[in-house]
Amino acid sequence: MLGNGQAVALHIAAIRKWILVAKLGRAARNVLHALANPTRFLKLARPLTPLFFWVGTALALFGAWAGLTQTPPDYLQGESVRILYIHVPAAWLGMGGWSGVAVASLVYLIWRHPLASIAARAVAPAGALFAILCLITGSIWGRPTWGTWWEWDGRLTSMLLLFFVYLAYIALARADADRGGDGRVPALFGVAGTVLLPIIRYSVVWWNTLHQGQSIGLTSSKIDASMLWPLWFTLFGFTFFFAGIALMRMRTLLAQAKVEARMKRMAQS
Repeated sequence: MLGNGQAVALHIAAIRKWILVAKLGRAARNVLHALANPTRFLKLARPLTPLFFWVGTALALFGAWAGLTQTPPDYLQGESVRILYIHVPAAWLGMGGWSGVAVASLVYLIWRHPLASIAARAVAPAGALFAILCLITGSIWGRPTWGTWWEWDGRLTSMLLLFFVYLAYIALARADADRGGDGRVPALFGVAGTVLLPIIRYSVVWWNTLHQGQSIGLTSSKIDASMLWPLWFTLFGFTFFFAGIALMRMRTLLAQAKVEARMKRMAQS
């Protein structure tokens, strides 16, 4: 049993905790509102777009060069293992891209920020690009490793479904924009599509698959350090490259929206 003093202290601590959470939520909302202003966003995006693009390109090229020439072959897979320096970042960004679509869609549904809808539409093509790159490199890697170009494996099949979901979202968002929709239908689809992410992530655990299990974790790795280090360059390089593409797409969509609004005003005058 707690005494009255202890109960009061716990109650005060809980109140302080909720006040802190409320302040953090308010601060996050203020940041979102500030970035939702197209003028502020463009002021930030203009210098960041080429910076992300060229930094990402440089890191990815260096990582790919190091992976091809500066690391030893795998004792089982031989030289074919070198494709991991492209395959792993592509898989990460294929899934991460849809996470971005879902977060932006959720922000749009809650706060109705048009820039959030534009962000989701901008991220989707980049995510689809890396999803198909993941499938292609995985197929190339699978041929000498598994003896086949394709297998209806849990990981491969769920990743292929994610690529089709990307295409469906892109088509849906385009159709919604063409008919003058408010963006809610694509946003709902973007949130609903996240059901595939845990399936992809845990497919190697839930089912018996040819695809190997998780090799890299937050605190440890099954890949030897002599082979692992170039992967971080390609991983961060492709991530920066992805961000540069997304920002460039957002700027393009904002410019198109501005032109369309101007043409409507001219038609009405």
